[in-house]
Amino acid sequence: MNRPSLLQKAVAPVALFLAQTAPIHVPPAKAAPTTKPNIVVMIADDLTYHDLGCWGNKDVKTPNLDRLAAQGMRLTSCYTPAPVCSPTRQALYTGLFPVKNGAYPNHAIVRPGVKSLPFYLKPLGYRVGLVGKTHFGPPANFPFEYPGQAANEAQTDNENEEKTLNFGAAEQFINRDKKQPYCLVVTPHEPHSPWNKGDASVYKPAQLKLAPYLVDTPLTRRALSRYYGEVTYLDQQVGQVMDFVDKSGQADNTLFLFVSEQGSSLPHGKWTLYDAGIRSATIARWPAKIKAGATSDALCQYVDFLPTFIEMAGGKPIANLDGRSILQLLTGESTKGRDFVYAEETSRGIIAGPEAYGIRAVADKRWKYILNLNPDAIFKNTEVNTPLFASWVRKGQTDAFAKEQAERYQHRPAVELYDLQNDPFELKNLAGQSEQKSNLTRLRAALDAWMKDQGDEGVKTEMEAKEHQGSGLVKRKVAG
Repeated sequence: MNRPSLLQKAVAPVALFLAQTAPIHVPPAKAAPTTKPNIVVMIADDLTYHDLGCWGNKDVKTPNLDRLAAQGMRLTSCYTPAPVCSPTRQALYTGLFPVKNGAYPNHAIVRPGVKSLPFYLKPLGYRVGLVGKTHFGPPANFPFEYPGQAANEAQTDNENEEKTLNFGAAEQFINRDKKQPYCLVVTPHEPHSPWNKGDASVYKPAQLKLAPYLVDTPLTRRALSRYYGEVTYLDQQVGQVMDFVDKSGQADNTLFLFVSEQGSSLPHGKWTLYDAGIRSATIARWPAKIKAGATSDALCQYVDFLPTFIEMAGGKPIANLDGRSILQLLTGESTKGRDFVYAEETSRGIIAGPEAYGIRAVADKRWKYILNLNPDAIFKNTEVNTPLFASWVRKGQTDAFAKEQAERYQHRPAVELYDLQNDPFELKNLAGQSEQKSNLTRLRAALDAWMKDQGDEGVKTEMEAKEHQGSGLVKRKVAG
């Protein structure tokens, strides 16, 4: 045992006296940790809403997304404004529906002067970054920071389908400055076709349960197996980003928002306004504010996220946005959502698309009204040229359901009406039933009012679509 020396014994009382009589020195105050919440947004690429374990799919394995849902809130009536990538993402970033912001065909750019997420959050003190797929333009309208890349390198990211996410850059961005709040958008390329990532061998084609709108052929089952393999691959990426947030020490004060984008490229999903095309699997986790395991069926849309982020950051509402904050929905202070959700599909300008095949839709919590602007035209895209779709057509020679599903994918009436409560996969069009007159009138009035507000002139707007596709957007080599 070490004993104090005689010198230490002598000095100790003097030191104590000096400490008691000397002026008090107060060290400089350290900056208090931010009370503004951090925001992480992960956007999947072509993922149908019902293809997650936490959405009731018993085949697909998504343990990380299931964990995220258990720790947060599932928004079960959240809709994209369009069933293709570029309009969907640009609506989320701008808080404006596609026709109003200008990016309504796929591979489109927004109008001059349209502002996006960084313009609103940076003045409120946020770092705003993006890692992954961009698919927006022009670059000046989307001044994100691109961790791990120069801005010009990020704008060419989409040309390489095999490029993987820079997880190191995402982790560094999250941990770079604990005193300043951040918003990080992480955008994987999965599970966009050609579905060559992940382990498809986990999913035996013969054992999979098909959604009711899919035609059961061997090629459909094999495609679904590969797609599920890539969904699980996506889930692993979500888990990595969740771990970065959890290990940062700021998870309680971080909103982690996952959205599934629009549906997969299997027929009757992407490129259509059926729920398989535009309903989103949306999960929000924010331990300090959102009750774990919660569910909300309130109607909301992707344009509502930007106003929500602005309110979270302490900003004032922006009058000219189409979206409205859903912060009180997330925190449980309110259960009221929108009265209606809206969507549009512009097929003019898509890869292998038709001259024109415009679609508009409106839905409340039970009914959906779809307006086909070009009902005499034939819908076309890359999918109808695949062996998979050809297998549907062949089966349709002897199978009534296969024939119906193949034909209605390319030929649709002017008006469709569906009872989402009793027919969630939209297999029975009720528009011709006389007892639905009041529903048809009510929903058409809501759709007309929305189109007028958007400056949407229907067929005329469709024919102008290619004018909104420009060099300001990096186009992908596949169908977007």
